[in-house]
Amino acid sequence: MRKRSQRLWLIGAAAVLVLGAGGLAAVALQDSVAFFAAPSELIEKDMIKAGKSARVGGLVEVGSETHGSNGELLFRITDGDHTVPVVFEGIPPDLFREGQGVVAEGKFDADGRLVAKRVLAKHDENYMPKEIYDAMRKKAGPDGAGAYEKEPTS
Repeated sequence: MRKRSQRLWLIGAAAVLVLGAGGLAAVALQDSVAFFAAPSELIEKDMIKAGKSARVGGLVEVGSETHGSNGELLFRITDGDHTVPVVFEGIPPDLFREGQGVVAEGKFDADGRLVAKRVLAKHDENYMPKEIYDAMRKKAGPDGAGAYEKEPTS
């Protein structure tokens, strides 16, 4: 074989290896990417179906936190427009409280409740992106009732 054809074979083999490694990495990372949907998105896209997995993010609705007869934690996640009821068996994170941002991951049951395997509390409640802060202020109306009280930080 000439040097030129050896080089072409080497480049071709390297390209196949790089593409294979990239494909394997994409498949391996597919499950670890953690996006979440707001309750309004779930309702608009009709994603609340029994047995369907979901990650739901929003605020713990004020006045919704209770405990069931079996000790499970019951609460609702809201985005201001819609709510999703959540059932969680386990110890919630330290930062979990009403009005605090959370992400719950689990499957919906036949009653439309999210049976959460994992609940993550969003830390640093002082930070809020400007877009979200502006949307909450707009939703609060002209009198500002129910608006987020803290200015956003960046």
